[in-house]
Amino acid sequence: MTLKSELFDKRRHIRSGFCCGNDSLDNYIRKQASQDLERKISTVFILVDEPDFHVLAYYTLSSYTVNITDLDEDMAKRLPRYPRLPATLLGRLAVDNRHKGKGYGELMLVDALINSLNASIQVASLAVIAETLDDKAVSFYIKYGFRQFKHEPRKLYLPMKSIVF
Repeated sequence: MTLKSELFDKRRHIRSGFCCGNDSLDNYIRKQASQDLERKISTVFILVDEPDFHVLAYYTLSSYTVNITDLDEDMAKRLPRYPRLPATLLGRLAVDNRHKGKGYGELMLVDALINSLNASIQVASLAVIAETLDDKAVSFYIKYGFRQFKHEPRKLYLPMKSIVF
């Protein structure tokens, strides 16, 4: 068996049993992910243990804009004064309950950061933005260097220039 992160394919990947304990995240991968892919709303990456195609974890990436006034002053002072700046949204990240505690959340976050950094070479993006649902998720992202937005503590960002592999 080999862990592999890949683009979600509704014809191959089995998501019906996915359960992370949050209804919105569970329903997204089961019902909405394939539609978002088809409509080019977000890109969905999943983790499987080949040759099994059950979804162990997933995350989404999409284009985003951030208001410069929402960033901390240290970062904003180095940026042009455009009202909205390009970013990459890490909108969802979830791990199936049966696989929590195995480091899959960290693995998927690193994968999301690598994909975001690589994409920023072709399409400009100054940061990865993470939207969270609870304080536990906020703590997870802060542990990896994300900073909270001034007025939205459940929304965090990591400057692209700080992503180093």
